[in-house]
Amino acid sequence: MLVSALLKRVNDAGGMGMVRARGDAESGAILLILNEERGVSRLMERALDPSGKPILAGAGPNDPQDIAAREAYWRKRRAGDPDLWVIELDIASAERFAAETICGG
Repeated sequence: MLVSALLKRVNDAGGMGMVRARGDAESGAILLILNEERGVSRLMERALDPSGKPILAGAGPNDPQDIAAREAYWRKRRAGDPDLWVIELDIASAERFAAETICGG
């Protein structure tokens, strides 16, 4: 599964990855909380580009320092979609790790 592979890669590289909410093992969407600096994070989600290729797309509030807004956003999304995975990554180059693992490049 993509989530397991991502968490293993991040942990093997000295970072920390954790599941904030467990989604459906086969069809759940993946929302990522990417922490690269203390107090600064971005939300991204696995999506498909127009050609059907998996990509990471920005999601949620625009202010990367507004932790309360970030938490409210993912909790609201999760309430509307109980199959949604919410994964938090704390590692340098978190977006690269996520893209390589869950988008294939």
